[in-house]
Amino acid sequence: MKYLFAAILLSGIFITPAFAQEVNPSLIIDSIEIPAEEFNRVLRDASIVPLNDIHAVSWQVTIDNNLLYANPDGNAVFRLYDANSEDEFIEVGMGSIPDNKFWVAVQTPKEGYIVVHSDLERGWYPQAKSIISFTDRAGLTVNNGARIVVTNLDIGEFAIGSYSVHGMEGSTDPPAVNSGSLLLEFLSGDPSKNAFAMFPFYVAAGIGVIVGVLFLTKKRS
Repeated sequence: MKYLFAAILLSGIFITPAFAQEVNPSLIIDSIEIPAEEFNRVLRDASIVPLNDIHAVSWQVTIDNNLLYANPDGNAVFRLYDANSEDEFIEVGMGSIPDNKFWVAVQTPKEGYIVVHSDLERGWYPQAKSIISFTDRAGLTVNNGARIVVTNLDIGEFAIGSYSVHGMEGSTDPPAVNSGSLLLEFLSGDPSKNAFAMFPFYVAAGIGVIVGVLFLTKKRS
């Protein structure tokens, strides 16, 4: 039974986005794989990389962290910049095992840089994917792979136009990451074009929650 359930979920992932693009021309699906060496730099040396498409109105970013960290103090930090201003961004930090610290910060013209969530232990789960989602109406929501840690945070309008990554706090620090990669999967669109076409948002978010719950349940048993 569990294999049948998994097959149904997987079929939803692979079939639904293609169908949704046909009925909603605003839907954009993209992915970026960031290699380990990109994180072995300090923030001031991080390059801001423009995306091929701007993700606006309603968007979701799925984070699949397959990095192998070089030391216990290593971090993998990435920023998503607003298309209209690189002074506005969303930052996500993911620390190394065993602590797996996890933080979310935002910078806006009104509030400046603010950490809106921080877990120093078991903040993210390598067996599950984390999800960042946003809509103009509902704001920012973040799921760490097991639970929602930021809910409907109002950050105004935000369209993703570029990103940057880093992982070292000082230039003399040891490398943060040894090998592996971080995969970012982007999904965006305008629900007003066709609400049903935004179904992939709900499928991906639901799978993230299910995987996290199953992982935690198995760990406690």
